[in-house]
Amino acid sequence: GREGACIGLLSVAASGRAIMSGVDQTKSSFQKQETIFVGSKRMLTKKVGREGRYWKNVGLGIKTPKEAIDGNYIDKKCPFTGNVTIRGRLLSGTVTKAKMDRTIIVRRDYLHFIRKYHRYEKRHKTLPVHCSPCFRISAGDQVLVGQCRPLSKTVRFNVLKITKKAGGTGKKGFEKF
Repeated sequence: GREGACIGLLSVAASGRAIMSGVDQTKSSFQKQETIFVGSKRMLTKKVGREGRYWKNVGLGIKTPKEAIDGNYIDKKCPFTGNVTIRGRLLSGTVTKAKMDRTIIVRRDYLHFIRKYHRYEKRHKTLPVHCSPCFRISAGDQVLVGQCRPLSKTVRFNVLKITKKAGGTGKKGFEKF
């Protein structure tokens, strides 16, 4: 009984892979874009590009990366190919850690004025940001992030653009001022 159900699921997944042959199937569950119907033989919408891949322009003067248009990844939290809209704040910062799966830590430096001494002190905040697979990010990169709906317990921002690749400076340097 149970073995037959598993075989049936595998054949459905295998037939789906035959249709969506250009998609990376790296996870244990079958990966597909929600906006593309896997079972159809012809595409009925005009929004899809090469091989039925869905992508969109997020607006705000930000260009859609080539990897998002031509890539094979599936990410439902990607602002270019997934179900996420960018609204609210646009922030910039420096990547300090890029060791999580599709999540990075961005450090934002700022100056705080101390009224008693008429001087400024350096402060920083860190924020976890979702990073789509269309970006190749390493520690030290300058990124532009945009606010979106809550993607997890702590993640509320999404990487939109890499403004500057990492140079020779360390990842904890106070580089803004």
